Amino acid sequence: MDALATTISDINGRYWYLVIVLLVIAGVWFTLRTGVVQLRLLPEMVRNILEKPGSDSDDGISAFRAFTVSAASRVGTGNVAGVAVAIAVGGPGAVFWMWVLAIIGGATAFVESTLAQLYKVKGGDGYVGGPAYYIRDGLGWKPVAVLFAVIITFTYGFVFNAVQSNSISYSLQDTLSGVENIALITGLVLAGLTGVVIFGGVKRVSAVTEVIVPVMATLYILVALVVVALNITEVPAMFAHIVGHALGFKEVAGAGIGAALMQGMRRGLFSNEAGMGSVPNAAATASVSHPAKQGLVQALGVYFDTIIVCSATAFVILLSNPQFGVDDPQGIGLTQSALQEQVGSWAGPFLSVVIFFLAWSSILGNSYYGEANIRFLAGKRNAQLAIIVFRVLVVLCVVGGALGSVALVWNLADLVMGFMATINLIAILPLGGLAIAMLKNYDDQRKQGEEPVFRRSELPQARNVSLWGDGMGMPEVRSAAGEKR
Repeated sequence: MDALATTISDINGRYWYLVIVLLVIAGVWFTLRTGVVQLRLLPEMVRNILEKPGSDSDDGISAFRAFTVSAASRVGTGNVAGVAVAIAVGGPGAVFWMWVLAIIGGATAFVESTLAQLYKVKGGDGYVGGPAYYIRDGLGWKPVAVLFAVIITFTYGFVFNAVQSNSISYSLQDTLSGVENIALITGLVLAGLTGVVIFGGVKRVSAVTEVIVPVMATLYILVALVVVALNITEVPAMFAHIVGHALGFKEVAGAGIGAALMQGMRRGLFSNEAGMGSVPNAAATASVSHPAKQGLVQALGVYFDTIIVCSATAFVILLSNPQFGVDDPQGIGLTQSALQEQVGSWAGPFLSVVIFFLAWSSILGNSYYGEANIRFLAGKRNAQLAIIVFRVLVVLCVVGGALGSVALVWNLADLVMGFMATINLIAILPLGGLAIAMLKNYDDQRKQGEEPVFRRSELPQARNVSLWGDGMGMPEVRSAAGEKR
């Protein structure tokens, strides 16, 4: 196992330079083309996340529920264990590069989620869509779409769910060290809870995530703010350390600038998923009147994940004087010990509970991403049986992840995540013009005081769009004057 983990790590060390180049090119390009949409329309993001679904809501879920499904996948062990790994290996500068990736990645997240809304279709118990759909229908690259669907199903349904289960298991092993077979017990309990929810479909998944994600994330952020308050005099030095190390002004033993850049970018992408092609699968489920609305909502999700939740973890660790450049990062254990050092022994069990629910909600969100692509691969005729088989395999992977190796699981997650991001970024670069045109359509309607509504006839250059005709897949909305549109 150790030899395999080392081999995969070596491959990642080379391949990820290509992924980072693609991420930066796409992020900067879309930032410029959209007029810095991720900052310019921040108030619109907040407004749209609170919008209720339209009259066709039986076919979709609300913008907020779609946000929590994607946030469930985003906000999990990547925010707690992943940030800890990034800091331990890459030093404090890794945090700076996480922030940079989040800011430029907001534009990429807008584009991919807007495209997912444009090319969504009706299927199962609601709308379904994602990169496989816009690659096939928008670009006509069916073999590439199939490849992406296979990779994301494997990545999210199996590998990432094993990562989440693994972190829950290690957290509970640390807290309940005296309990015999705690890893196996954790895996079985987690598998049972997961099965109960995912066999209920996306509406049951979203009903659970809209409660768990806000509550657990808020509790975690509040405790992190307590740590910051207790160390308020050290905060300016901490920020100077983060920026100084990232830009090479300050040396950190064992963690060079290159390590900071690589770890910050990798862990940042694992956490906020901007450009990876995962979040569009959740974005497509929402019932909204304009594709750009869900694009804006998911851009906000990048900030929520990285700028808020990941930063909370980083502050807790950095204010506890950790060691950098270690060969065997502790992951969740580092965050747990740092929090206990700051606020007391109760923080260990508290973090175990938070991690359990955040990671479990991530498993639910990840499983839906796999399902959306199983529908794409199996077609309408065979979809139901294929989804049942997929759900069973997800439950088994949850058990296996609880018993697995930390290094192997994380390295494998990095590798398949890089493959996904490469395919998706290559696809959205030529399709991005459609998202930019929809953003202009959205902006024009808002300037006229209207509630934005999109119809496919307004975007004739978009081919193979199956919804968004008059009365087709478009919620009933009212203009600012209250008239039905």
